[in-house]
Amino acid sequence: MQFKKLTEQKLAGQRVLIRVDMNVPVKNGVIGDDTRIRASLASIEHCLHAGASVILMTHLGRPTEGEPKPEDSLAPVAARLTELLHKPVAVISDWQNGIELSAGGVVMLENVRLNKGEKKNNDALGRAYASLCDIFVNDAFGTAHRAEASTHAVAQYAPIACAGVLLAAELEALGKALQAPAHPLVAIVAGSKVSTKLTILESLADKVDQLIVGGGIANTFLLAEGKNIGKSLAEAELVGEAKKVIEKIRARGGNVPLPSDVVCASEFAENAEDTLKNVSEVTRDDMILDIGPNSARELADIVANAGTVVWNGPLGVFEFEQFSHGTRALAEAIAESKAFSIAGGGDTLSAIAKFGVTGQISYISTGGGAFLEFLEGKELPAVAILAARA
Repeated sequence: MQFKKLTEQKLAGQRVLIRVDMNVPVKNGVIGDDTRIRASLASIEHCLHAGASVILMTHLGRPTEGEPKPEDSLAPVAARLTELLHKPVAVISDWQNGIELSAGGVVMLENVRLNKGEKKNNDALGRAYASLCDIFVNDAFGTAHRAEASTHAVAQYAPIACAGVLLAAELEALGKALQAPAHPLVAIVAGSKVSTKLTILESLADKVDQLIVGGGIANTFLLAEGKNIGKSLAEAELVGEAKKVIEKIRARGGNVPLPSDVVCASEFAENAEDTLKNVSEVTRDDMILDIGPNSARELADIVANAGTVVWNGPLGVFEFEQFSHGTRALAEAIAESKAFSIAGGGDTLSAIAKFGVTGQISYISTGGGAFLEFLEGKELPAVAILAARA
């Protein structure tokens, strides 16, 4: 798509408002993985080196609009950014009356999801954001699939609207990789719910050679194949849709390989006792929380022979050590594979970081939902408005 780029703008003396995606995991004020913060540095540093002042905005978590709570604050994010930039980054809640900022300065608006009208792409809120700057930059690929005030309305009203270094790089890399992928093309789509990823599963079934599903999605597919999954997370009402996906890809000579062995527990807890079982041995009191070693080896073999691998979502509850082995095995298999590999999504980034394979993935996308919708071929509203403004 044709859009203006940050690197093409004259920035000296300008106030640049950058919509970044620094929605990182934070627990008790501690950041679990700062990949998205570090990925945003290129655009920020480009502006500072050119003599601009920078205003940042991002969301964090899923707060309730107009009801700020301490855990919704961007303070931990600003603190980490202060360390990375070697200059103070203040969080500003009362920005509606304007911001005083000198050249070379950096500030951050408090969590945009706390602003009333943000998610509904409120016009007045977009104008208020736009009034803060000379140039608006969207560098948040992870939210490009949503039309919100900080990604869409602001781009309508800012004097200049352009794509940041990261957003432009994401679109170019993903487009290049998906126009003519090396085969076999293997897609891994995992997560808690089929409903949130049903359309991408249906779309990928027309394009890929192998479709690997994991997590709660795999449980729904196991149900579709007549397996007992006990009290595992699944969506029984979508069994029919899962069957259609399986039939569609098998008709093209591909497959949806499902686990033959699984790791179960009686409860979802960090200290839950793990039990390895054949899928046929799962009882009604079992909860499937990971795939077993045989299944992991089967998936590793598929990945080893792939030409292109697209990965979104962990295979099990990788945050708990006893249920992390399936995702670890997959991550290491992708890292060792000669295939061109693209990985995206917050949990996927966390898993990649946890298992130490970041440097061995060909391209790491900061997007989750946007990454999936791009693969599906959907228009991304936040990118479309940049193209319109260009």
